[in-house]
Amino acid sequence: FHIGEREEKCIIEDLPSDTLVVGNYKVQRWDIHIHDFLESAPGLGMFVTVSTPSGEVLLSKLYGPQGMFSFTSYLSGEHIICFQSNSTRFAVTAASKLRIHLDIRVGEHFLDESAIQAKDKVNEVNIRLEHLIEQIHHVTKEQDYEREREEKFRKTSEETNSNILWWAIVQTLILISVGIWQIKSLRDFFISKKLV
Repeated sequence: FHIGEREEKCIIEDLPSDTLVVGNYKVQRWDIHIHDFLESAPGLGMFVTVSTPSGEVLLSKLYGPQGMFSFTSYLSGEHIICFQSNSTRFAVTAASKLRIHLDIRVGEHFLDESAIQAKDKVNEVNIRLEHLIEQIHHVTKEQDYEREREEKFRKTSEETNSNILWWAIVQTLILISVGIWQIKSLRDFFISKKLV
């Protein structure tokens, strides 16, 4: 994605609790002379800030033009990950565009293939089995989180339906009482004018 040199860009990740998130990024600066993005942006860093669903700051750190950040979510919900350059230029002169390449991996632990090749076959199977078990745990966490979200949604829907039912009953009672009042008032009017 592209951002201005002094601009802050945030993304939202919906995460279950106890989930490891690893992010890799690379910043490129626009060069006016060659009309293309430079391969790297020396001297330019990125502030990475991660906020929990409750608003608590989980991570706030300055990194270089290329880096990796990681955090573990302890609450389930929408985590906000924000990026802002550490440019010291004034807002008027900081007209340069930045391109950020971002790769976020949620809940995965990647295998080190060189370590696997160095081990014998039994250890390789053992390591792959541990990796599969870890992935199964991650999938069950995701499923539990989705069940939790579905239950909240169902409760909200049931409460809304209940409120709609009571509102309809109240409207009906008001309509009936206004109708009875109008009939009584009209009857009293006719009696007072001796039309009946």
